[in-house]
Amino acid sequence: MQWDQIFAALADKKDLSSGQIKWGMGQILEGVANNEDIKAFLTGLKSKGETAEEVEALISQMYKYCTPINVLERCVETSYAKGNIASTIDISVLAAIITNAAGARVVVHGDHVATSNSGSADQIEALGVRIDLTSKEVEQTVHKIGIGFCFSPIYHASMKYTIAARRELGVPTIFDILGVLANPVKPIAVAIGVAQAELLPLIIKVLLDQGREGFIFQTDHGLDAVSSSTQTTIVQINGGEFKTEIFYPADIGMATAALTALPGGDTHFNALMVKQMLTGKETPIRDAVILNAALAIAAFKGDFALPLQTQIANALVLANRAIDSGAAVSALNRWIELSNTIAETR
Repeated sequence: MQWDQIFAALADKKDLSSGQIKWGMGQILEGVANNEDIKAFLTGLKSKGETAEEVEALISQMYKYCTPINVLERCVETSYAKGNIASTIDISVLAAIITNAAGARVVVHGDHVATSNSGSADQIEALGVRIDLTSKEVEQTVHKIGIGFCFSPIYHASMKYTIAARRELGVPTIFDILGVLANPVKPIAVAIGVAQAELLPLIIKVLLDQGREGFIFQTDHGLDAVSSSTQTTIVQINGGEFKTEIFYPADIGMATAALTALPGGDTHFNALMVKQMLTGKETPIRDAVILNAALAIAAFKGDFALPLQTQIANALVLANRAIDSGAAVSALNRWIELSNTIAETR
């Protein structure tokens, strides 16, 4: 196979076969493809419009070259697709810690900052958690304290060959959302935020085909998280099916807050906000954070037969209790201590 064949098909707006996608992605992940080929591949897919089958073939190749992590217990993933156009704090990290403190096993998969002020890896590292753990070491943190972080450059190391081309393009591509679909742990439960509404059908189809269950959400004002300031589209997936609902904070008696109440700054500012909120201090971000934690807790619990509002309300009780009881800050401290102990005793 040759790149010319693939580029010709994309120019004619033809969907690529699984074999074509896997060949192209293999060339990229093995470091054979040059930057111009990678850019043409990504822009060609973007111009044509990616199909779920194409994305699944891309992910299949990512897993082929991935360092696996063996966690068999039920876990929930709290990951938000890159593309948050609102300058807000990274809520996924806070939601993960609170979800863990509420009794769920959580696995976050992320990287350093890309399109917002502070990425999940930046924020977790600023809190004092070691992000450079090996697969066996992440398995230890998940088994011992129920939470782990998969630093994407360690587990999807071959994606390094895409960095220069993506920077040169300077526009979002399908590679920007692959991370939320290619967690090395492959957790069954998901609470995934998507900033771009047009990506929802694609991500729903891929997650269903992967056999996942949980929630995917998107707001009207470009947040890749459940919003406390406006309506959120929430899609529940389970049993190979999905249903979509529009959620308003008022549905569960929560007051709405202005988007400006969710400030985002640099890594150190965001880490300070995280610590203040986890210690129970009333902050503008609390309602938004506990809403997102509630979706992750509900995804882990899997009571999908209940109405969505009931699932969220039940999980909100657990999220608030995790903060107010001190369990959330204790969960963070355990994570900091264990990750550092593991790294220092190699």
